[in-house]
Amino acid sequence: MAKMPEPPKRLYKYRAFSNRVLDMLVADELYYANPSDFNDPLDSRPSLEADLDVDALESLLKRLVEARTQAQMNAAAKVIKYRGPRTIEQITRLSRSRAIQLLREVRYDAGNPMYEAEDPYRFLLTQYLEEELLRRYDRGIVSFGTRATCPLMWSHYGDQHRGLCAGYSVPLEAAGYLHKMSYGGSRAVRASDIAAMDVDEAARCRVDEAVLLRKAKSWRYELEWRLLGTRGANQSPLELEEVVFGIRCQLTVKYTIVKALEKRDRQVRFYEMREVPGTFGLRKCALDTAELEVTFPRRARSALEVFEALDG
Repeated sequence: MAKMPEPPKRLYKYRAFSNRVLDMLVADELYYANPSDFNDPLDSRPSLEADLDVDALESLLKRLVEARTQAQMNAAAKVIKYRGPRTIEQITRLSRSRAIQLLREVRYDAGNPMYEAEDPYRFLLTQYLEEELLRRYDRGIVSFGTRATCPLMWSHYGDQHRGLCAGYSVPLEAAGYLHKMSYGGSRAVRASDIAAMDVDEAARCRVDEAVLLRKAKSWRYELEWRLLGTRGANQSPLELEEVVFGIRCQLTVKYTIVKALEKRDRQVRFYEMREVPGTFGLRKCALDTAELEVTFPRRARSALEVFEALDG
């Protein structure tokens, strides 16, 4: 990746209240999502610009398929502890055979009259290369904003203010895994860059940024930073510093989270969103946790028992 600017002192993760949020806060986990699950189908979905001739596109597709198949077979062999010179030779042979077979299938499919492209074979090679490129990028993504007071972020990701916003600081060793998003521009990725990305750092940076770090201009209000890592739930490399509750967040949710984090080794500060009178702005105010302690936990029958005592 190209050298990125220093991440901000705080990064914010807006979430609706759920079991996964409790894992995020109590177990200190972050969920690295598959980009294909994002709400924007064009996010992390580049468009290939086939700036190579057909022979070069064939060669590139063959190389990518062969490398992917070989990696998959090597991983399977490692799991069953089945290694040795003959195993490696067999994996190499089968990987090459699979790539050659795929090219044959592409040539055959190109003869289908349903394709209206001027050059169906070139068109299909481009489509398969796009798919192989995305298979190569199997990393997960955690998205963060840089503000706790963004009305759109609260509406879109904070369950319309019924949720919360977790604020993190960035330890020095985690800074290299964070990347700032850019907005607008082209989704295009040149085939020549893909062909060169294993040996040309500049080409790799261009492909990485197009695949993982570029979105439509309409999303620029998010001021997004992305944390890249292995897909699924993983231990957080960031440091939880604060939790901000939305305007509509229920008191029981606030109490539950405050109590769940009260014995954490590093103290977490709690805030709540409030409106700025006379404006559409939001401000972050310290949460009175003592008031929550007075209110909860409680029994619904307690009030009835008071009246029963008076009747007696």
